[in-house]
Amino acid sequence: MKRKLLTLVMALICVFTMTACSGEDDSAANAESMYGITEESAVNYADQVISSIQAIAAQNMQDQYASDAVISSALDSWTSAMEDIGEVKSFSDYKVSADKDGVTINVHVNGSDHDAEVVITLDDELSLSSITTNVEYSFGELMQNAALNTILGMGTVFVILILICLIIYCFNFIPKIQASFSKGEKKQEEKKTAAPAAPAAAAVENAAGQNPADDHELVAVIAAAIAASEGAASPEGFVVRSIRRVPASRWKANK
Repeated sequence: MKRKLLTLVMALICVFTMTACSGEDDSAANAESMYGITEESAVNYADQVISSIQAIAAQNMQDQYASDAVISSALDSWTSAMEDIGEVKSFSDYKVSADKDGVTINVHVNGSDHDAEVVITLDDELSLSSITTNVEYSFGELMQNAALNTILGMGTVFVILILICLIIYCFNFIPKIQASFSKGEKKQEEKKTAAPAAPAAAAVENAAGQNPADDHELVAVIAAAIAASEGAASPEGFVVRSIRRVPASRWKANK
């Protein structure tokens, strides 16, 4: 019984292995049948493209290819990936696949720090469409990056919530600020209404001091009257005569 089970397992393994191999062969065959590009020519083309990208990045000539969107994007992807790859040791495991949209060439990069995969895409006219470099991280590194992203996201949310709470709390000071401004406006209005009273008072003072001569004459008359009552001469030269009552009979005779 054990031998039968072992035989069955080995047979299944052989079937899956043959299926995988035939799948790769079919992909390469599709590229050759659909676009006339063999696996060997695809591998040589991939080596040339990657070597060119390496040379341009090493000589810092990215600015010369800024107008070419495909090459510029490929250089950015390669440069950012090299920070994690470290030193490139070798290239291996070339895979060629084809479909109605074009040909895709996958190249495995063996690096000193991390491995990566360069994906070269050609359109249906075999023109270079895109070049991307994807770094292969371990499961632990992926989980660490996911945890960091989660912490950053939650921290950002908490910071935004705190800012919203502070803004809502500041709404309590708005009525006080409005009240202080309204008090200032009332004080200005009171000053404006009190300002015309000063000219009125000045007008009264001017009216009181308009005829100083009349005041002197009035004082002189009063002084003369006082002097006459006391039988003395007035200092101002005024003479105040006493009025005597004349009898009625004498007044009629004179008339």
